[in-house]
Amino acid sequence: MLTSLRRGIARLYWRISQWRLKTEPAPDRTGILIGAPHTSNWDFVLMLAIAWRLGIDVRWLGKHTLFTGWRGPIMRALGGIPVDRRDPSRVVDDIVDRVAAGETFHLVVTPEGTRSGNGWKSGFYRIAREADLPITLGYVDRTTMTTGLGPTMELTGEVTMDMDRIRAFYADKAGVRPELRTEPRLRSENN
Repeated sequence: MLTSLRRGIARLYWRISQWRLKTEPAPDRTGILIGAPHTSNWDFVLMLAIAWRLGIDVRWLGKHTLFTGWRGPIMRALGGIPVDRRDPSRVVDDIVDRVAAGETFHLVVTPEGTRSGNGWKSGFYRIAREADLPITLGYVDRTTMTTGLGPTMELTGEVTMDMDRIRAFYADKAGVRPELRTEPRLRSENN
């Protein structure tokens, strides 16, 4: 019932939205969905519309304060997993434990984090490698008013090579606010 309601809402959204859904097929197994460029909070709405239209069960990480009070049940129902930023070290282990326990979902990660322009956070890469999960490249491109899912790839463990493939895909993707876009580069690549 909930799935058909979500799909109905998504169909309506895509009918009235100025954005076009241009996507490859949804991944067929648990994995990481990259949401990039992450330049606006509207990315969240687009992510839900994509996931609900394609029937993807998504989870996403959010700061723990989003899950307090009346917002908590709503955020969890939308797939949210609270993260206490005072102790972020448990995030990777928690996700790996969920996958090992057999939980099936697609974790949406916005590696640009808070859109600060300081490079991408490496958590998505560590989770994918430790849990042996593929990565699907989701995108938002204001220049073409398109959004959707790109290719799904397995990481090799060769960070620069993997990130070069990711950079090539996102090279022409601008985000909702193109002026806030950052180059897909892990902070560790700068060392």
